[in-house]
Amino acid sequence: MGHAGAAAAAVRYLRSAPGAGPVEALPRPELRCVRADERAPVDAAEFRRVLGSFATGVTVITAPAAEGEPSPAGFACQSFSSLSLDPPLICFMVGRTSATWPRIARAGVFCVNVLGAGQGELCRAFAVSGADKFTGVPYDAAPVSGSPRLTGATAWIDCAVHAVHTGGDHLIVVGRVTALGTGDDPDRAPLLFHKGRFL
Repeated sequence: MGHAGAAAAAVRYLRSAPGAGPVEALPRPELRCVRADERAPVDAAEFRRVLGSFATGVTVITAPAAEGEPSPAGFACQSFSSLSLDPPLICFMVGRTSATWPRIARAGVFCVNVLGAGQGELCRAFAVSGADKFTGVPYDAAPVSGSPRLTGATAWIDCAVHAVHTGGDHLIVVGRVTALGTGDDPDRAPLLFHKGRFL
């Protein structure tokens, strides 16, 4: 069914339920960081190993260059998901220490480039910190935000920053979709990441 189909089915169900009304949010759980004198509840290496069993797609999040910046901003991102059909929202997670996120936040807009099979090297180029990641990378401008739309991506989603939430050592960025489309080969297999390697 896919994310969009599942979201549409959920919306239809909620709207048809007797006495359907707004869904109340649960109270926020109390979260806190582990203190220096405490032992973490889960070993970080084991957490990474086990969660690596979940195969993910791979995206590159891009944003236009702000005034005075020499190049656009971009980073490789596995933690991406569709979020809402009505209104159309997506989300991605980015580390709080990311040097690229502040540039995207200043732009206020971004484009999600969904990578296809064979684009592992492109992903690695955008996973490097400190370099001009766009050197030798062909792209054009996404229609609404002007963010780089990478040539050869299987799909692209043009967005405006809608909300940002905290999530431990990461930020949860919600984007409102303003335009989207598929690449020249929409049937191309996706680039997947599983247990530390591309599939």
